[in-house]
Amino acid sequence: MTFVSHSSHRFNPAVFVFGLELANSVSMASRILIVDDENDFIELLQYKLAGHGYDLIVANDGVHALSQARQLKPDLILLDILLPDLDGISVCEILRRQPSTKKIPVIFMSALTGDVTRRTVAMHAEDFFTKPLDLNRLEKRIGELLQIEPAAN
Repeated sequence: MTFVSHSSHRFNPAVFVFGLELANSVSMASRILIVDDENDFIELLQYKLAGHGYDLIVANDGVHALSQARQLKPDLILLDILLPDLDGISVCEILRRQPSTKKIPVIFMSALTGDVTRRTVAMHAEDFFTKPLDLNRLEKRIGELLQIEPAAN
């Protein structure tokens, strides 16, 4: 008996057992929710992270971020603090109270400093990056949290 993949993806014998596709490299990509209200900043992050094969999701405000997090269960959230409708601190507090989202790692990104960083630590955020971001350091930290080796540049 011969099994043929009709997928447009290259055949990977590791994902086929007895003709059943058990895994798909596209669906196994780590999902990252980027939450920021500045489209230029989102585009920069998308450009920087796209080469790593992440499934990138975007939300431009806190309410949409909560909806996306609940529905899509990202593996990591990059969260700005100053957002329309609901700020990032409130978003994180709500996510931490819900069983389905409380363990999603959160990296805060903001131009704010001082007391804000202490509040993010109190909410058990995994990290805090001050804008403008050190994108190489952010990439490395994302890889650490998702347990992925960074790509060689």
